[in-house]
Amino acid sequence: MKNITNYQNKKVLVVGLAKSGMNAAKLLKELGASVTVNDRKNIDDNLDAKELLDEGIQVITGGHPLSLLDEGFELIVKNPGIPYTNPIIAKAMEKGLPIITEPELAYEISEAPMIGVTGTNGKTTTTTLISLMLNQERKQGQAFVAGNIGVSSVAVAKKATQNDVIVTELSSFQLCGIDKLKPEIAVITNIYEAHTDYHQTRENYVKAKMRITENQDSNDFFVINWDLEELRELAKTSHAKVIPFSRLAKIQTGAYVKDGNICYQDEVIMKTDDVNIPGEHNIENILAAIVVVKIKGVKNSAIKDVLTTFTGVRHRTQFVSTWHHRKFYNDSKATNIEATEMAVKGFSQPIILLAGGLDRGFTFEKLVPVLKQHVKAMIVFGETADLMKDAGEAAGITEIKRVTDVVAAVPEAYKLSTDNDIILLSPAAASWDQYPSFEVRGDQYIDAVEKLMQVEDN
Repeated sequence: MKNITNYQNKKVLVVGLAKSGMNAAKLLKELGASVTVNDRKNIDDNLDAKELLDEGIQVITGGHPLSLLDEGFELIVKNPGIPYTNPIIAKAMEKGLPIITEPELAYEISEAPMIGVTGTNGKTTTTTLISLMLNQERKQGQAFVAGNIGVSSVAVAKKATQNDVIVTELSSFQLCGIDKLKPEIAVITNIYEAHTDYHQTRENYVKAKMRITENQDSNDFFVINWDLEELRELAKTSHAKVIPFSRLAKIQTGAYVKDGNICYQDEVIMKTDDVNIPGEHNIENILAAIVVVKIKGVKNSAIKDVLTTFTGVRHRTQFVSTWHHRKFYNDSKATNIEATEMAVKGFSQPIILLAGGLDRGFTFEKLVPVLKQHVKAMIVFGETADLMKDAGEAAGITEIKRVTDVVAAVPEAYKLSTDNDIILLSPAAASWDQYPSFEVRGDQYIDAVEKLMQVEDN
């Protein structure tokens, strides 16, 4: 960890706890700052706040009082999930207070170089693949994962050395709060419609994603999906070396698919059929990862070893089990239409689709073509159940059943399935109408699958 002094005696307000707020507050105290933490959760039910109090950090809980901003703070470190429309954040912006998120702190203290990965879909899989490939035949140091993947960026940066590298998944929420953060390699997997409830407009969302490259220079690399015209245009604004990947067309300077082979520049690495995870979207994630690790000098043998053994990231088209000739997959991370579309396209067998969740004010007509081609039956739930049902009926699906939640969906999906079917949880909606996170939703699905197998086998 770098010995930095710019936070000595600085009055800093940390707004929002969870992993990012906890680690930011502890680091700032270690760096000599005068830290106050503000969290909306009441102290009685707030173990994180109690822990910080025990460590001598001032904590104010139970809401976000605007009067806090009269106490002379010089900086705010914001939990990424708190929107900029929150009254205390909006007021801080009016006052001209700088507002950052945890990855910015991590970048400032890190001795290890950073690889940054963002995009609407595929961030976690790409981040994971990059780290696995970098570590496969590594002789010195380690590739750590951090960020939006569920691992505190600050906690990793504190232990990483110059021999290591930090592969950081960066959400648009986190990227809104950077200042100096500068990855040596930045990746955008794709950009689709998402998080307009947070960013207000798609333009703001795209601007947030592009912040991943705003501090890069000609010594850095910007890896983008060349199949998306919007990204090709956006890449022209970057000062880094742009290296593309493409699933649809040969790109001599990057990674691409040709004649069923995964290639880098003019070199064949392996056949697409030998990849162990399903779906065209995962081919794109693989291509993005290959560009990154080729820049870092990783050998083809290491890449092939990872791609022939990797079974997927939890909650992202994750294989759960085969039972009675049906395969169960958990894609709870599919919180938007494009993610579900990609997951469904990844299978050639008939699909029983489990879908539904938070209503963000849009409908699901865009899913109709893939539903028509791949899905034989649907189990719908959550706030968007009726909207999902409408899309299914428009696709000509006659077997559509509405249930209360994911747990109830599993046995109903099994009843509608036959040999060789895929039973796929891919909700196309966020989880927050019924679950605190997509992880909880996915875990409940896995538990329900395991319970179904036990009951039927008994």
